[in-house]
Amino acid sequence: MKKILIPSLLLLMLLISGCSSSEQKSNSASKEEKSETRTYESENGPIEVPANPKRVVVLASFTGNVMALGVNLAGTDSWSKMNPRFEEDLKDVEEISDENLEKIIELEPDLIIGLSTSKNIDKLSEIAPTVTYTYGKVDYLTQHLEIGKLLNKEKEAQEWVDDFKKRAQETGQEIKAKIGEDSTVSVIENWDKQLYVYGDNWGRGTEILYQEMKLAMPEKVKEMALKDGYYALSIEVLPEFAGDYVVLSKNLDTDNGFQETDTYKNLPAVKNDRVFEVNAKEFYFNDPLTLELQLDFFKKSFLGK
Repeated sequence: MKKILIPSLLLLMLLISGCSSSEQKSNSASKEEKSETRTYESENGPIEVPANPKRVVVLASFTGNVMALGVNLAGTDSWSKMNPRFEEDLKDVEEISDENLEKIIELEPDLIIGLSTSKNIDKLSEIAPTVTYTYGKVDYLTQHLEIGKLLNKEKEAQEWVDDFKKRAQETGQEIKAKIGEDSTVSVIENWDKQLYVYGDNWGRGTEILYQEMKLAMPEKVKEMALKDGYYALSIEVLPEFAGDYVVLSKNLDTDNGFQETDTYKNLPAVKNDRVFEVNAKEFYFNDPLTLELQLDFFKKSFLGK
């Protein structure tokens, strides 16, 4: 009886020991995975960030960049949440702001991305590694590459940038061949009874039209909108800023009475059916998802493709 009992006890002890060892290895691997970090060279200096972030909170206009690189979002800003094109992808993502610290803490982010103008950056940094960018400090494609570096997705970001530039420039050549080298294009938006015209780096498709496609900008737009990226104007001076073609970034939930004025109706672009209307909420940003939408829209509008 003893001979049978002793081996059984030994076997049981070995099994318990094996399970314990396996659990320790599993816990060790889990801890190692959680603690694995890398150094990202931010515009404010080096910062330790997760090697492969799993719960990212975005406080600014970079939500589409993160989504395009296939990284999970835990929270995002109100502007991104109101974008109809993002609605499905963001339905389970919490809306947050840089002032709602309690909600951000509840989301347990492992990385926070914001603008240099975001509030509470010091407090946010206590919640998770926080990286901020100054809007417009680098061009829009370099910005995507930077976010790619931050998320450990630099290769994927670079491949998309190279492909996008090629496609946008080729489309620009086709458009110029059709409308003429000297034909001008304006990007105009209405917001709260105020009209704005945009330069070459303020979203709304301006980066594609002017930087990649090299389409001509009206002289008055060059003069007034290039420096700050945008310029507020009255309906009376709109004819000075409207190009031969107008991309109208239209807010549907604000006053669009300007379109009923004689000044607007008499614009050459209006008379010649060369105004291309878009939903402003879909067109604001310059992330890869929005840029693809904009490029497809310009192909269809200018080329009928």
